[in-house]
Amino acid sequence: FSSKRKRALDQFELENMESIIEDHTCLSDGDSDSGPICKRSKLDFVDSEELNKKSECLTKTIAQDETNGKAFATCHSVEDEILITDTVNVKQLPLTEVQAGITEYLGTHTGFNAIIKQRYSDFIVNEVDQEGCVVHLTNLLVPEEDTEDQKQPVKEKPDCLCDEDLEKLEKLVKEADKNKTVDITAPECKDLRTKIHICIKTRFTQLETKTLEKDGQKIIQALWKTGNSRGSNREEWPKSQKLCPFVKFVLYKENKDTMDAIGLIAKTLKLKESLFQYAGTKDKRAKTSQEVTANRVHPKKLVFLNKVLRNMALGNFRYVPEPLKLGQLSGNEFTIVLRNVEGDMENIDKALSALKSLGFINYFGMQRFGTTSVPTHKIGCALLHGDWDKAIDLILMPRDDNPAKDEFQKVWMATHDPKATLEVTPRYCGLERNLLTALKNQLKPFNALEKISRNTRLLYVHSYQALVWNLMTSRRLKQLGSKVVVGDLVITKEAHKTDHPNPTVVTLENISDYSLHDVVLPLPGHDVIYPQNEVRDWYRSTLEADGLNIDDMKRHQKDYSLPGAYRHVAILPSTVEWSHHTYDDYTTPLTLSDLDLINKVELPATCSNAKYRAVACKLKLPSSCYATMALREILRTDTSAAYQTSLNVGISW
Repeated sequence: FSSKRKRALDQFELENMESIIEDHTCLSDGDSDSGPICKRSKLDFVDSEELNKKSECLTKTIAQDETNGKAFATCHSVEDEILITDTVNVKQLPLTEVQAGITEYLGTHTGFNAIIKQRYSDFIVNEVDQEGCVVHLTNLLVPEEDTEDQKQPVKEKPDCLCDEDLEKLEKLVKEADKNKTVDITAPECKDLRTKIHICIKTRFTQLETKTLEKDGQKIIQALWKTGNSRGSNREEWPKSQKLCPFVKFVLYKENKDTMDAIGLIAKTLKLKESLFQYAGTKDKRAKTSQEVTANRVHPKKLVFLNKVLRNMALGNFRYVPEPLKLGQLSGNEFTIVLRNVEGDMENIDKALSALKSLGFINYFGMQRFGTTSVPTHKIGCALLHGDWDKAIDLILMPRDDNPAKDEFQKVWMATHDPKATLEVTPRYCGLERNLLTALKNQLKPFNALEKISRNTRLLYVHSYQALVWNLMTSRRLKQLGSKVVVGDLVITKEAHKTDHPNPTVVTLENISDYSLHDVVLPLPGHDVIYPQNEVRDWYRSTLEADGLNIDDMKRHQKDYSLPGAYRHVAILPSTVEWSHHTYDDYTTPLTLSDLDLINKVELPATCSNAKYRAVACKLKLPSSCYATMALREILRTDTSAAYQTSLNVGISW
């Protein structure tokens, strides 16, 4: 370490010693049988080895001493009941890697120093579709065949309209008098009436129809669409694309998450967000390209957005018969710039070569657990317990890392008055306001939580599953090594391509057929099996410490009745490429995005005697893998936001 890095690391470790009582898993408020709470006059120093021991399986309870404003923490190792108790001022900090169960490495190489994602433009993500093709934004044009179709529309004579009615409708459109209407005698048969409605709307897209009763007889009236008419915001659909009601396009975005970008598109076009579908969400602090489908939204409307939306671009339009669904991708390609690199170039190359040959541990990255001082897995654990009051308190708990929300959160914790809290809650806190509004309207806690989107609530419980998986993976590798052992569960790459792959239990007879890259561990749930060795006992004791039972993971509430899943312990990237760079200014771009290439941006010339060094890496990873965990393997350093931010302190440009 350089002295600058050493100071940053020392400060980071010091702050985390102050927050040693941060827990790995959660106990409900009712779990009061953890033994007496003890005190000591000061916090003893706990070294990194002891931290790693506690990360294997750590639980604790925190009690607030109302008389002196201090908190007592009781931490238990599930295996040997190591008791560490202290009286400390509680300082809430975001989760660290050790607390998230991320402690092991595959390789034995020496790491090097670098800053990850110093600028969001240093992190480029391109989706990889199900066919293995990398998604790129390459043009911003409306499809040519659409233009031709508009010039030469195909119009067959409809069999449900007589010549006289057809002439009246054509005259109505030609004269463009929006005050006139055309009345057509409606047949008694409802199916035939429906056919006429569809025929008129399809053939004359400027018109709308409705069934009326006139002089005791049903008629179908055709009239010009008004501004408030349903569908009036939709362009005429190309006749040649009747079998392709969806437009697929590439969405390029900068410093926005996928849901925000889709919401902005829908809001600008005055359409519902449900008209848009995508295969997966992409990082916010990045430049990303991914495919999106839109239901009967004309490319001309979408391409218009390129003139009005900032840090976004839409292009590569084509018509498709089916919408995208979540999970319909094979992975992502990452182009990542590591800045302020310190280390021997030969050693850096060895580290990246090790990643290419050995891969990395497939940990759930820090993003999975949120970026605030109240990790999402705590909320998830409360939801799995059915402790709705505790879940609400955790969601509304003050966070030391977000002063902007501090006022209303403190009001809630002091009063538990939803009306008073709502009055001081900022408008942009949509999730919290929805929850508080429901409580103000006297909904029960469970029903109030339902006002939070289902995806967000699932994120909480999935976060708890991810924490357990990380802890079990670290313990499996630390205690049983990186070789396949009897009782492990394995799923081969071929089996993983099926919708519901079933794992195979390793035996003495088949153990030689598999490597660590075939080994999977389950995310706890009611529809998975567990390894047939001591790892199963580790799962059981870890969940029991949280008041949960691996044999009873079904819940009356469907959203919290988790089936579980399997995740590979180690991943071998299909692409690992890198190049070395130098620079003087941290704002100097060292790689180009899709939009840069369209705009013919060129990288600035590099100078061999520049002050700083960087490494640009290209990694292609399967879906649900975290690029930051691959970077952690080569750097052998903490990738949490808290630590990475500390590396910027004191750096002068």
